[in-house]
Amino acid sequence: MPEQKLEQSTEQQDEWQQDLNPNPMAGQNVGVESSQGEKEAPTASEIKEVQRHLEGLTKDELKQIPVLPEGMRLKQGATYVDLRDAERQEFTARGDMETSADNWYVPKSEVDYILWNRLTGVENPERLGEASES
Repeated sequence: MPEQKLEQSTEQQDEWQQDLNPNPMAGQNVGVESSQGEKEAPTASEIKEVQRHLEGLTKDELKQIPVLPEGMRLKQGATYVDLRDAERQEFTARGDMETSADNWYVPKSEVDYILWNRLTGVENPERLGEASES
């Protein structure tokens, strides 16, 4: 009799599993490591609309800014900035987040410290490498 109860509960679990957990792998960092994809992402210099949005940066600086393609999952715990966000607030990604056509996500891990500060609106000359030596 205990075997019959176990069999029934397993069948019931299978019947409702899709409703209870429609995407069981969401948020899991498995497969190709996202940092590899971040290294292969197109740069701001390759995307005309991003170039117009980042006026004031040189061609060489634009080449150093990877913009993640649509549909790429963000790395949980990593820091990003959305260039389409008017405030350009950096944020820490959750495991269930991915890029969309509405975002231009840039991973902090792939951008030079000074360039990152310029992208996020830091105005302190010392943090922008512009401090005078006295």
